[in-house]
Amino acid sequence: MFDFTVVVPVYNGGDIWRQSIQSILGQDVAPQKVVVIDSSSTDDSASLAIDAGFCVKTIEKSDFDHGGTRSTALQFVDTEIVIFMTQDAILDSPSAFRRMLDIFQDKNISAAYGRQLPHYDANPLAKYARQNSYGPQGYVTSIEDDFPKGFRKAFMSNSFAAYRVRDLIELGTFPQKLILGEDSYFTAKALVAGKSVAYVADAEVRHSHNYSVREEFKRYFDIGVFHSDQSWMLEELGSVEGEGVKFALGQIAYLFRHKLYYYVFVSIAVSLAKYGGYRLGRIHKKLPEIWCKKMSMFKSYWEVV
Repeated sequence: MFDFTVVVPVYNGGDIWRQSIQSILGQDVAPQKVVVIDSSSTDDSASLAIDAGFCVKTIEKSDFDHGGTRSTALQFVDTEIVIFMTQDAILDSPSAFRRMLDIFQDKNISAAYGRQLPHYDANPLAKYARQNSYGPQGYVTSIEDDFPKGFRKAFMSNSFAAYRVRDLIELGTFPQKLILGEDSYFTAKALVAGKSVAYVADAEVRHSHNYSVREEFKRYFDIGVFHSDQSWMLEELGSVEGEGVKFALGQIAYLFRHKLYYYVFVSIAVSLAKYGGYRLGRIHKKLPEIWCKKMSMFKSYWEVV
């Protein structure tokens, strides 16, 4: 079994952070340490982590950066594997860490992510999103493999993902000043460098969001910004065109099957918001920065670029 470190960025984690802590403490293999990067929480997030025996490092809220903060945390990591989690991810079984670590017996694997199940209070749209993105069948893939197709090959989620630290450092870790997608960015770099990545379906967490139509617009605007700024990823791996339509139609069919007719209208509104947000994000360089900040979910990004 590999020695490993867990890193969790936290800001005002609330009750779900309490549950996440307990799920970490309840694992059947223990990390060498748990490093919590606290963005100056105003609740008891930091004290809860200290009481759990975690190592807490405090930064200013304004200094948080999806990639840069996680890369900075690597200075506190001296194990072969690092597992990244988010404060709202609850490990769903005591063996989640162990199952994630097992995949790294394959020495060519640089990164792996676990299966995300919806939270128990997830609405139907959030449930379908997790069902669609995180199936029951795991895989290992490389740039030459046929599955998954295109950009999907670089799918990765730092809500519950593990990395071989040596490869993470050799390939430049996570860049600073990415609006989001630091996990997919590194995964694409690893694939292009000839490494393999994995989806470990039996390493499970509870993690989902009941986003509003407005929030989905903002989130997809940011995804469009990411794809525009990192166009090399699409060039290397392939386009994402058509995936949104496929997802939208699949979600509507899912809602009809479950007789959730009200949510069909919500689903249509959300799909239109996603499309509009994404297209605007792709052309964000042509838009006034003040508009971009208003349309973005991660507003602090526009304050540092």
